[in-house]
Amino acid sequence: MTIRHNRLRVALLAGGRSSEHDISLASGRSVLAALDPERYDVVGITIGRDGQWQLENGLQQIVTSGDGSAASTLPVPAADATPAVLAAVDVVLPILHGPFGEDGTVQGLLELLDLAYVGAGVAASALAMDKDLFKKVMRDSGIPVARHHTIRLGDAVENPFGYPVFVKPARLGSSVGISKVRDESSLAEAVALARRHDEKVLVEEFVDGLEVEVGVLGNRLPPPIASLPGSIDTLGHDWYDYTSKYEADGMQLVVPPDLAPETIELVQRRAVDAFVASECEGLARVDFFIRGGDSEVVLNELNTMPGFTATSVYAKLFEASGIGYAELLDRLIDLALERYERRRSLEY
Repeated sequence: MTIRHNRLRVALLAGGRSSEHDISLASGRSVLAALDPERYDVVGITIGRDGQWQLENGLQQIVTSGDGSAASTLPVPAADATPAVLAAVDVVLPILHGPFGEDGTVQGLLELLDLAYVGAGVAASALAMDKDLFKKVMRDSGIPVARHHTIRLGDAVENPFGYPVFVKPARLGSSVGISKVRDESSLAEAVALARRHDEKVLVEEFVDGLEVEVGVLGNRLPPPIASLPGSIDTLGHDWYDYTSKYEADGMQLVVPPDLAPETIELVQRRAVDAFVASECEGLARVDFFIRGGDSEVVLNELNTMPGFTATSVYAKLFEASGIGYAELLDRLIDLALERYERRRSLEY
């Protein structure tokens, strides 16, 4: 890529159509504050819950040049100069969580526009968002995951695992639409709640163990690196639900957890293995359960764009591993540019 300016022109996308809209905005504000103005010209673009894209107030003057050649064909519903601005940037930071942002849809748009962007590509984003398909790929790759049963439209509402179980939408995040079901009488209601968010619903076995999360950073070469793991203490909450994730004092992150060194190494190795097996690049947060003391490490899920405030789990894990928040952003942008340059040599 030929950089056209002294500073990189960065488009920061935040918001989005999903129920994680407000979480994305919080992540976006934190990222914007941390990007070095000596290195980056940043334009903020907010995607509303209605799908409209618009420039952030006060940032419209940042990107004013460029021929805007892609603007007339850019399939983005916008009432202002957003298409021309997006067409003129060097790299895009899609700090979007959940459907219509973290699921490969925006990534596909950016691929069509021939723009460098931070994070996983189309296939990896879509795979990680779909917990049913993701678990199948992990099992086929030899990575242990919790057992699950999929309920599609027209299927009987069944639970083959006994109780308790978790019932969740197959393609959502932030614990939205998830229920911990303790008996048969509550199963249908939990499936109905999950189906408000997705037509495909998962029934997952309950894994009684310590919840541990690991950050991963990198592209293909050199190999991606794993952060120190952190264990989640939900501080009295029954499970790691939306409240414990996002309310003040809802949880405590312990880095590193009180685990044997060989277990910590195994968790880090499995995090990288899952990252590679799912074709991720850039970043991910990989979540595990450890049960039976230190004896069994079970993968729960992989998030291709985890919460990204300076106090989010992903940032805290890498801070404890020696990589601060601003440096983390620098590395992610560099990784996006490296992938873009590498893939330009491919013939289509």
